[in-house]
Amino acid sequence: MARRQPGCERWLLLAACAHVLVLLPPPRSRAFALNVVLDDAEDTTELPVLQKSEKSGTVSKRSRELKEIVFVIQSQSNSFHSKRAEDLKRDILKQAADLGKELPRVLLIHEIDRHEGAWTILPLMRDFSIAYGRNSSWIFFCEEDTRIQVVKLLETLGRFDASKEWFLGKALYDEESTIIHHYAFAENPTVFKFPDFAAGWALSIPLVNKLAIKLKSEPLKSDFTIDLKHEIALYIWQKGDGPHLTPVPEFCTDDVNSYKVDQCATTFSNFLPLCKEPVKKEDVFVAVKTCRKFHGDRIPVVKQTWEREAALIEYYSDYADSSIPTIDLGVPNTERGHCGKTFAILERFLNHSSPRTPWLVIVDDDTLISIFRLRQLLSCYDPNEAVFLGERYGYGLGTGGYSYITGGGGMVFSRAAVQKLLASKCRCYSMDAPDDMVLGMCFSGLGIPITHSPLFHQARPMDYPKDYLSHQIPISFHKHWNIDPVKVYFTWLAPNAEEVLNGKKVGYNREDL
Repeated sequence: MARRQPGCERWLLLAACAHVLVLLPPPRSRAFALNVVLDDAEDTTELPVLQKSEKSGTVSKRSRELKEIVFVIQSQSNSFHSKRAEDLKRDILKQAADLGKELPRVLLIHEIDRHEGAWTILPLMRDFSIAYGRNSSWIFFCEEDTRIQVVKLLETLGRFDASKEWFLGKALYDEESTIIHHYAFAENPTVFKFPDFAAGWALSIPLVNKLAIKLKSEPLKSDFTIDLKHEIALYIWQKGDGPHLTPVPEFCTDDVNSYKVDQCATTFSNFLPLCKEPVKKEDVFVAVKTCRKFHGDRIPVVKQTWEREAALIEYYSDYADSSIPTIDLGVPNTERGHCGKTFAILERFLNHSSPRTPWLVIVDDDTLISIFRLRQLLSCYDPNEAVFLGERYGYGLGTGGYSYITGGGGMVFSRAAVQKLLASKCRCYSMDAPDDMVLGMCFSGLGIPITHSPLFHQARPMDYPKDYLSHQIPISFHKHWNIDPVKVYFTWLAPNAEEVLNGKKVGYNREDL
């Protein structure tokens, strides 16, 4: 299968042709309930301004009350994820009640707005400003697996003057310029810091208000969301006109059992989710997209590494090769996109595989994946729900666009999702359309949410900060560029004895790959 080009050619192609698909819904209203009723047409409210002290002539405002913090959990609507977010919300409120404090507001992203782009955070800034700009000091964001020590968090935020513009978090940085960040800061990528969402991150209300004003006058462009944490930091920084991320050592991604936990306001649950017994091997059908020119170099890597983990696997090509074997779907190979091939695979799964096989995984021939770990993760999802799972990207989300699962890291479908998709009239507008983006448009039109997992990766391990990967048990990586893919698999993805026994995170000797 042809390599995807790292440039924007395929994105421009889709943007030009996307009108052919009629299922994309119109942008929904962005008014939502944050304890207020919003009406943009009638809103003439000026953003709040803190008053100066009569004695000093300076502004000083430090958070002493829990009610001054608005917690925002970056949640998802899938039943597994929404339950985890609800559990975290209950824990925050219980800690507050035990302290005898007035309960803070705790919001779940998937509940406060039905707008497709709510997960990208920035489209919500103006609403946060209007709702909380007069009675709060901080917006604190966290993931569903972030664990928060409320007292320690209050102490930590209390060190910062909340009347000033603050962008706080655990700092990540690129050691080398990387494709997922469009090779930003190529001369010295270590200078730019962005937050690790797993540790939590915070914006002071003055900064929220500033962003709200900017977003009102300059709406977000219809662009791509690839790595949200990096893109938010870039937007806030504004090429030097805004604040850099301030590293906060109390925002941690250490496990709750770490010896460092007493110094941390946040920790992170870094175990691979295992809700019950892993799904059976026979419950996961794996489809590998390939083409004749890669039979000799990419397919042998699959066979040396992760093929043995799959009970049901087929290779789909433009040429039937009995030595592999491959299946010719009758779809010519294309230099980009591969939408026609992907939809042919979906049709084959629905019509020719056992109806008792609940899960389909579609990967590229240069995807490195742990089917073993995937089976554990899938134990947390209901195959009777329409599930479309992987690494989430976005297109045009500031103006009513859509989310999609990027194909290189692997796309996971429940049979129910495939059935609903193929029962619709949503199809490729051309055989070489970008399959992952067309699927995102289709599922958006059907009202089926994308489910994100950061354990799937569109790029190589070397393309991500080491500290970011240190608290993950990855499920996939993508691309063979300038690496030994077999070594990458056995270093990062192959299950070892301890993992097989109890599913726990273990230490790996991970060299620079």
